[in-house]
Amino acid sequence: MTAPVLPRDLVVSWPTAPDGAPATVMAALARNARETADAVAFREREHGIWRERSWAATLDEVLALAAALETLGLGPGQALTVIGDNRTRLYLAMIAATALRAFPSPVFPDVPPDELTYYSRYGAPRIAVAEDQEQVDKLIDLRARTGRPVTIVYDDPRGLSGYPADVVVSYDSLIARGRARLAAEPGLAVDIVGRSGADDIAVLLHSSGTTGAPKGVPLRHRTVFAGVKNARAGGFLGEREELYAYLPSAWVGDFVFTVGAALLLRFTVNIPERQETVLRDLREVAPTWYLAAPRAWDNMLTRVQVGIEDSTPGKRALFAFFMPRAIEIERRRLAGRAPSLRERLLLAAGETFVFGPVKDFLGLSRIRNAYTGGEAVGEDTFLFFRALGVNLKQIYGQTESSALTAAQTDRDVKLHTVGRPLPGVEVRIDDNSEIVIKSGSVIDEYFDDAEATAKALADGWLHTGDAGYFEPDGQLVVLGRVSEVVNTAGGERYIPNYIENRIKFSAYVRNVAVVGDRRPELTAIVCIDEEAVGHWAEDRGISFTSYADLSQKTEVYDLVASVLRHVNTMLPPPLRLRRFVNLHKDFDPDDGEITRTRKLRRNVIEERYAPLIEALYAGVRTIDQDARITYESGETGSIRRTLSIRDVE
Repeated sequence: MTAPVLPRDLVVSWPTAPDGAPATVMAALARNARETADAVAFREREHGIWRERSWAATLDEVLALAAALETLGLGPGQALTVIGDNRTRLYLAMIAATALRAFPSPVFPDVPPDELTYYSRYGAPRIAVAEDQEQVDKLIDLRARTGRPVTIVYDDPRGLSGYPADVVVSYDSLIARGRARLAAEPGLAVDIVGRSGADDIAVLLHSSGTTGAPKGVPLRHRTVFAGVKNARAGGFLGEREELYAYLPSAWVGDFVFTVGAALLLRFTVNIPERQETVLRDLREVAPTWYLAAPRAWDNMLTRVQVGIEDSTPGKRALFAFFMPRAIEIERRRLAGRAPSLRERLLLAAGETFVFGPVKDFLGLSRIRNAYTGGEAVGEDTFLFFRALGVNLKQIYGQTESSALTAAQTDRDVKLHTVGRPLPGVEVRIDDNSEIVIKSGSVIDEYFDDAEATAKALADGWLHTGDAGYFEPDGQLVVLGRVSEVVNTAGGERYIPNYIENRIKFSAYVRNVAVVGDRRPELTAIVCIDEEAVGHWAEDRGISFTSYADLSQKTEVYDLVASVLRHVNTMLPPPLRLRRFVNLHKDFDPDDGEITRTRKLRRNVIEERYAPLIEALYAGVRTIDQDARITYESGETGSIRRTLSIRDVE
């Protein structure tokens, strides 16, 4: 390993905030390399081996990258496209871009070639950094259509030996070029550390795009660090956490926590080998701080349930004895009743025989703070993990507020709230029941979109687009999108997403669209969860050949009907679901039906499945339905199936 290009005895200045903390991502990295040079910054699993980078080695590599990227033409105000799964080298390229006063613009790795155009129209990205051949091929296709990117840097060299050398450049060769330049220009390293400022853009992300093309959302160094400091002040983030970086890098939570918080608070970032090994690698990491969407927690619960069913009779008996009792104790605790001595003794015994081993199996044995956000979490899932001893809480934020607006504390955990506003964040509810916020973590504007900026930001307040209210104790409740507030034909006001989330609390439902705007009653298009329903079917000897076949089984319709009947018990009679259909495919972001963050594109659903929706209200029992599918190559096709339509009751 080459010695760091900034020796520890070299006097280096970097931008600082009024509180004395580093003001930029690069400044935080330089501070860490100076003060904790040998501590582990990144740990990545490669071919079964965890490889570590210290803060000093990280700074060394970032400086070389920045020096080389500048020779390729990357400079202030330009975007650097970054696409691929979580990789240390991709994160370092992002940091290097910020050092040059440019900014990374990460893209979801599963974005098809045609959709890449949306994510490359801001900041004139002439250079892209890609994980592997799959992503390079997409970028070459984009280059043929748009002329950009001019240069593509790749990390994994497999399959890329015959690609044009004037277009495709290896990461390793780029590092070598940067080191040579740093050696030839002695003052360059110090210059790079101090170039960027707090007002520069640290990352360009994109809005979900539920109603149209995604908007560019520029987060500046000061907004990212303000969000991190707010969370730190509220006790939601600690120093030197062990973080697990598996979330898509194009999602705001990944950059804010894996780059912003990790550098400012000196986390160790652990990166799985592949997305397919995320759960296995999680067990080896055992992070101290963990964030996952409700669906990920649901999948973990399903994994435990499947594992218990396949275990020995003794283990099943222990689980069946301790787990229901622990869940009931937790239910009463959330209602305000402290556990009795007898209950505490039972929980202690359960920790030894059940809870501890299950947490170890999942990789949650060292968790101090665990969070879920993005949408509502199911009661069964929430209670299970809290009963297990995982300190699971809910968090609320949006891309425009650097992911951090409100969160639950250890003392105030409720199933239906998202907690109180973080320190440094003001939240109020306007006359339309919309949640509006003010904080140093909020963006100044959308990228090159004055109209959208004027609509969302007024007098320093961000209009989130979410409807909600405050409970008497100050906790915030989020109901759904203001734009989705609709009325039935009878005048009943409701938010479809609120009902959809409660349906998705079931492990058997992956996606659902509730329909009823200006109609006499509510109906639903349901997409089953293939893994959970498939396992359920196998246990009952129900054979099936495909997702489409499984979805139309009579027994599966009975299962989904039971889920909807349960949800109906929580709804007023005018808003109860009356009919439903199991779709023969899942809603898919490649098909444009949901966003990359799995939010429903309601206008697309209502247009694409209009005949099916009409059939739900026509009283028919079956309908022949085509469904669009998009292949990995970007080509499209369709599958046709006769679908059953059922009454809920």
